[in-house]
Amino acid sequence: MDVKSIEDSLMARYYAKKPITIDRGFMQYVWDSSGRKYLDAHTGFGAAFLGHRNPRIIKALTEQMNRVITVPLTMYSEARAEFLSRFSAALPAGFGKVFLQNSGAEAVEAALKAARKITGRSSFLSFHGSFHGRTLGALSVTGNEKYRRAFEPLPYPVRFAPFNSVDQVDKLVTEDLAAVIVEPVQGEGGVNPAKPEFMKALRQATEERGVLLIIDEIQAGFGRTGRVWAFQGLGVEPDIFTAGKPIAGGLPIGIAVVKSKFGDVFEPGEHGSTFAGNPLVMAAAAAGVDVLMGEDVPRRAAELGGRAIKSLQELRARAVLRVKGVGLMIGIELRTRAERYLDELIKLGVLASAAGGGSTIRLLPPFCVSDEDVDLLRSALETALGREG
Repeated sequence: MDVKSIEDSLMARYYAKKPITIDRGFMQYVWDSSGRKYLDAHTGFGAAFLGHRNPRIIKALTEQMNRVITVPLTMYSEARAEFLSRFSAALPAGFGKVFLQNSGAEAVEAALKAARKITGRSSFLSFHGSFHGRTLGALSVTGNEKYRRAFEPLPYPVRFAPFNSVDQVDKLVTEDLAAVIVEPVQGEGGVNPAKPEFMKALRQATEERGVLLIIDEIQAGFGRTGRVWAFQGLGVEPDIFTAGKPIAGGLPIGIAVVKSKFGDVFEPGEHGSTFAGNPLVMAAAAAGVDVLMGEDVPRRAAELGGRAIKSLQELRARAVLRVKGVGLMIGIELRTRAERYLDELIKLGVLASAAGGGSTIRLLPPFCVSDEDVDLLRSALETALGREG
């Protein structure tokens, strides 16, 4: 089968693709259609953080597929209840209302709707460089003009502010806002970690003015930064947070979690989804929580990520401006575009992605990478970045 020709001719072209056809994967590795092996530091923009075909998740999926695949949210499901029970153990105290969705953008939409319903207000504050999704509501709070330009005017009234601008928080958080939405680490924006003092200033200002704080954990959450939730390492708690990407081992999932004190938020019919909470994804997600907690994923991410960042900071390539990140969420900011270096990395057996307007190499490896994999990553980057011509 000519996979490339079929996809290029029949699928609408809204992604720029690399000339590589992935045939299979297992844990931190994938293989292309010719049988060549790659270390996956792309992981589908972070979705395979728990590893490709993680055995715990495959076992749960296989068992559930032989029972039932879809059950609407208007009926009860054992698989759904099992996931919710396990997931609640991963939530900080005070969080107890979960909205199940199919993607990160849907989770953000649910969070924005909940904020409007709870406060009765419609305006939001977001930040330059942020990314929250491409549906119109999520796009409204995405602070990257590249994604917004073709679709303006967008539905929500939103103000954008500089990320990590501690001194501006007090004047930016005003009483007319429904919520402030912020990422604990800007992923698409270039792997920019939030400063603890910035997040604490946001939390104080929102509490003083009766404004909700939404933290978008879709890429940073579920162990990647060295804590179950990245906000736990920043000394703040949101009113609402969103999660997704890795929870179901690569299957589509999005979650919005609201503090219990706000109750159910929506009346029946005000929010919903046909496929959200389907038993197949719920079984995978329940197993994902087992992996998170049972294999000490946050600790591994902190230790391996710390080693990787330290090693990469020793790179002496002329193209490198700085290495930044937290846990296994790492960015190499360059003086030039990242694309040609990503192509070189493919030749060297490593997959990664671009961020930060295309000038950052973003590394999102799975938690199961080994010390040897970290060495391979360093070696491949050193070689790729050394090829200046």
